[in-house]
Amino acid sequence: MTQTAVILAAGMGTRLGRPWPKPLTPLADGRTIMRQQVDNLSTAFGDELRIMTVIGFKLELIIESFPNNLYVYNEAYDQTNTNRSLLKALRLSGPGGVLWMNGDVVFDPRVLDRVKEYIERDESIICVNTAAVGDEEVKYRVDADGFVNELSKQVVDALGEAVGINFVANKDKELLISGLEACEDSDYFERGIEIMIDLHGSHVRPVDISDLFAVEVDFEEDLTRANSYL
Repeated sequence: MTQTAVILAAGMGTRLGRPWPKPLTPLADGRTIMRQQVDNLSTAFGDELRIMTVIGFKLELIIESFPNNLYVYNEAYDQTNTNRSLLKALRLSGPGGVLWMNGDVVFDPRVLDRVKEYIERDESIICVNTAAVGDEEVKYRVDADGFVNELSKQVVDALGEAVGINFVANKDKELLISGLEACEDSDYFERGIEIMIDLHGSHVRPVDISDLFAVEVDFEEDLTRANSYL
């Protein structure tokens, strides 16, 4: 079972427009976005899980809210995208595969139960929603064997969209690090996954969680959806 989970929480969250880091946005049940993530992770994987959080914007607020997490500082949080935050975390993650998620995802805790079998097999995955394909979302397509071969916002005739919860197997981790190193500063981490697939033939399986709730909170309407679910 995975020993490390990474939460990417360095960004400024400008689209939502709050004066605090987006992961600290309050939800209708009294928790913050990141609190429900930490609760879900702890319930699914127990106290032995190391939760590593990549921080940048107003980092002290996150550290004060979650003093027991481990932290990685992306000092270029206002100049780089998620690929650089994930790269820093993977380099420091230690042995074993790594589960990671964007710091703005509100999701049904059963999502983590669904991915456990793939984690136990050490199989790299991305969680996907095939019920919706938003123009502004990261989308995907697969090859003849059902593994991801395209993953970006520019995918045409997409099968669905990525929801921001992923796992890189131990056998693929160095390859993903290499893929992320090849990214431009402005790339999302999904570009690193694409490079890993293109250069090394890595297999990344899409895991359909369309029947379970998951939303990345980028805009007010996303926050409204999250609160309606809670």
